[in-house]
Amino acid sequence: MIPSSSGWATTFLTPMTKALVPTMGALHGGHLALIDRARELADEVVVSIFVNPTQFGAGDDFDRYPRTLDADRELIADRAEIFVPSIDEVYTPGQPPDAIDAGARGDMWEGASRSGHFDAVLTVVNRLFDMTQPGIAVFGEKDWQQLALVRSMAAERHPNIRVVGVPTVRDNDGLAMSSRNRYLSAAERETAALIPVALNDIVAEAGSAESVARARQKLEQSGIDVDYLAVIDPVSLNEVGPNAPARVVIAARVGATRLIDNMRVRDLPKR
Repeated sequence: MIPSSSGWATTFLTPMTKALVPTMGALHGGHLALIDRARELADEVVVSIFVNPTQFGAGDDFDRYPRTLDADRELIADRAEIFVPSIDEVYTPGQPPDAIDAGARGDMWEGASRSGHFDAVLTVVNRLFDMTQPGIAVFGEKDWQQLALVRSMAAERHPNIRVVGVPTVRDNDGLAMSSRNRYLSAAERETAALIPVALNDIVAEAGSAESVARARQKLEQSGIDVDYLAVIDPVSLNEVGPNAPARVVIAARVGATRLIDNMRVRDLPKR
């Protein structure tokens, strides 16, 4: 049967849209939300799994980071294609990828505790963009600083890629889904659930300095080691006062496990 003219147009003239969901594996429900959003936006979805050694600093858990490739393949088998490049494919010997400088925003918050972390993240994301050539890239909002920096890098180096953020997926106790949650003991898990409670308290008080101080005190009294807890501008990442668009961000250690989270405090003004 010969396609109609409209059929030819659909088949040959409408470009296919590809979405990339970059991950480090150990996939969970939060990743599935990213994949589902990508499927809504694109004709083809590629999930990359690459545990990037350069973004783990001294004392980080590169060797300990969970690697569950068989389970990951099974989890997304009917949802997306999987792309698992080797270290030599990403970092070709003798042909180093373009090194991306995250700038001053990369030295804040997570960057202050993990020197060079975001340079490494942006370098590998840029490389994955080059390797997969997506039209859309989907990231979770749980790492808000990463999302903000990736958006800036993409705007500068990959203006044809639309970077989409997906709201954080939480377990029944409110804790943000994370591959690192599996490190928590049952008692630590119960303690860690106080983190989203503290963030919600701050949001309820519009991100006031007093609410941040109270939340930090409560967390530390519960045995949580708070690295940072701040109300920041969602783009500049600088601390902000009342009546400005803001998110509250936190990094804290429960036992030996370092967790990050954030919540929206105030939106950008509507136009």
